Amino acid sequence: MGGCFSKPKPVELKIEVVLPEKERGKEELSASGKGSPRAYQGNGTARHFHTEERLSTPHPYPSPQDCVEAAVCHVKDLENGQMREVELGWGKVLLVKDNGEFHALGHKCPHYGAPLVKGVLSRGRVRCPWHGACFNISTGDLEDFPGLDSLHKFQVKIEKEKVYVRASKQALQLQRRTKVMAKCISPSAGYSSSTNVLIVGAGAAGLVCAETLRQEGFSDRIVLCTLDRHLPYDRPKLSKSLDTQPEQLALRPKEFFRAYGIEVLTEAQVVTVDVRTKKVVFKDGFKLEYSKLLLAPGSSPKTLSCKGKEVENVFTIRTPEDANRVVRLARGRNVVVVGAGFLGMEVAAYLTEKAHSVSVVELEETPFRRFLGERVGRALMKMFENNRVKFYMQTEVSELRGQEGKLKEVVLKSSKVVRADVCVVGIVPATGFLRQSGIGLDSRGFIPVNKMMQTNVPGVFAAGDAVTFPLAWRNNRKVNIPHWQMAHAQGRVAAQNMLAQEAEMSTVPYLWTAMFGKSLRYAGYGEGFDDVIIQGDLEELKFVAFYTKGDEVIAVASMNYDPIVSKVAEVLASGRAIRKREVETGDMSWLTGKGS
Repeated sequence: MGGCFSKPKPVELKIEVVLPEKERGKEELSASGKGSPRAYQGNGTARHFHTEERLSTPHPYPSPQDCVEAAVCHVKDLENGQMREVELGWGKVLLVKDNGEFHALGHKCPHYGAPLVKGVLSRGRVRCPWHGACFNISTGDLEDFPGLDSLHKFQVKIEKEKVYVRASKQALQLQRRTKVMAKCISPSAGYSSSTNVLIVGAGAAGLVCAETLRQEGFSDRIVLCTLDRHLPYDRPKLSKSLDTQPEQLALRPKEFFRAYGIEVLTEAQVVTVDVRTKKVVFKDGFKLEYSKLLLAPGSSPKTLSCKGKEVENVFTIRTPEDANRVVRLARGRNVVVVGAGFLGMEVAAYLTEKAHSVSVVELEETPFRRFLGERVGRALMKMFENNRVKFYMQTEVSELRGQEGKLKEVVLKSSKVVRADVCVVGIVPATGFLRQSGIGLDSRGFIPVNKMMQTNVPGVFAAGDAVTFPLAWRNNRKVNIPHWQMAHAQGRVAAQNMLAQEAEMSTVPYLWTAMFGKSLRYAGYGEGFDDVIIQGDLEELKFVAFYTKGDEVIAVASMNYDPIVSKVAEVLASGRAIRKREVETGDMSWLTGKGS
C-alpha cells in the first residue's frame, strides 16, 4: 500500500494538497484542494478534451531513500481498541491496535484534516470526529463519506517486542490516497453525440458517481454536466464562508478530470429528457444520447411570490459568484435573510461582522425547531441575538419595496417594515426540467427512488438533494436528506447499480453546521421525535441532545462534545438500537468507552 518492503504498489495518483494545521472551530472553512475556476465551456466545439496532460504519479517502486522506518512504541503500550499518533520524522502516523493486531494509517481525515486519533474505532474502521467519514483500518479505504480520498496504509512489523512502522516519505506528506482508477478508452470520447453514462449535476453525488465508476474499472465514456461555470466544488463551504474564491473550493484539479476521462460540460443546462429515445437536449440545442443516466440536479433558487419580487439585490447562495456578490453588497448595509434553516443561519452568522444589520425572517417560532427542537433552537437563537442578529419569527415576507429598482425595505405579513439593501432567500429542488419526461416526481418536486437509487424508469438513477429515498434504519420511511454526506453515499450506490452490483443505501445520515466559529454536529434522522434528552450545558453551548421517538433514540446533536456524534453514528450503523433509558441517566460510559 504505502510500504517499501512489500510487493510493488499500484501506480497511485498524486494530488498536491497543502493542509495547514487547523485550529479547532475553524475546520469548516479549510480549503480541500486547489483547482481551476473555469474549465471547459459547455457550448459547441469546446466539448472535446485534450488528454496529453497527465497527473504526475509517484514511482510504483519507492526507492529505499524515499522510505523512513522507526520503532514507534512497545507492543504493550497500546491496548486493544486504542489509537495513538506516532511521529516518523517525515510526518505523523495513526497507530491502531485492534484484535491484537497493529495497523498504521494516515493520521488526518482527507476531508478537512481532522485528527483521526480523536475519532471512534469500531468494527475494524475509524470514524472521523468532525464529519463522520469512515476508513477501513486494514486497507485505509474510505468506507463512508464525506470526502473523496482514502488514507495511506503503512507497513508494520514487530521485532523484539517493539512496533516498527515503515512508510514512504511522500505518502507521509500527502496524507491522502486517491483510489486506483480506470481511464477512459472509448474512441468517441469528447466528440460524438452519445455517451455511455450521462450525469446531470456536478455536486457531490455526480462527482462520486463518476469516480466510483472509474474505481470499479468502468472505462467507457462518462459525461458530467453542470449549470455552473466551475468544475465540482465544495458547496457547503459557500454559506459558511461567503468570501471564498472558486479555486479554493475545487474538489479535484482539472488535470484529474483529464487523466481519468471524466468529461465536464460547464454552463450546460438540460432542458428536456426523453426517456423513450434516451436523449437529453441542452439549452443551446446540443443533444446527447445516453445508455445510463444519473439525475443529481440539486436545488435551485426559490422565487419569492410576493409583490415587488422583481427588485434588484434579492439573492440565493448557490454559486461562488452569488456568495461573493452578497458579501460585496452587504458591507456596511442592511441584510434580511428569509428562512432560518441551515443555509440561512450560516449566511446570517457570516454577515454579522460585515453588514450594518442582519435580520432573519422565519415562519416557525424558533430557528431549527423541527430539526433540533425548541430548547436547542432557542439556545442557538440566543447565540445569534448576542451577535446582534434580529429575528422576526412566525411571519413571512409580503412585499419587497425598491427605490430606483433596488431593494430598500422588506414588508412582513405582521405589517412590520424592515430596512433592507440585500435579501437572501432559500432553495427548492431543481427538477422543473423533468416535468414532461415520464420520470416520476412527487408533489413537492422531489424524485422518488428505491434503495438502489433507481427511479421509475429503467437505467435512470437519481441522487442528492433532489431525491426522496427509503431510509433503511427508520423502517424504509421515504425521506429527503439534502446534505453533503448523503449525496456522496447516494452517488456511490447509483454508480454501483449502474454496474449491476445490487448495492443498497445503508449509511447513517451525518451533517454539520458552523456558526460564529462553533460547530454543531448531527447524526441520524430525527423527524417525528417526541422527546429531547439533553446532557451538558445548553447555555454554554457545550451539550449533547438525544432525539427520541417512543423508546428509541433516532438522532443526536452536539456542540463541543466530540466525538459523541461519531460514536452514536457508529452504534446506529452497527444495527444496534439505542434505548431512551440508556441516555436518560446521564451515564455515557456505554458510549464513551473504547471501541465496541
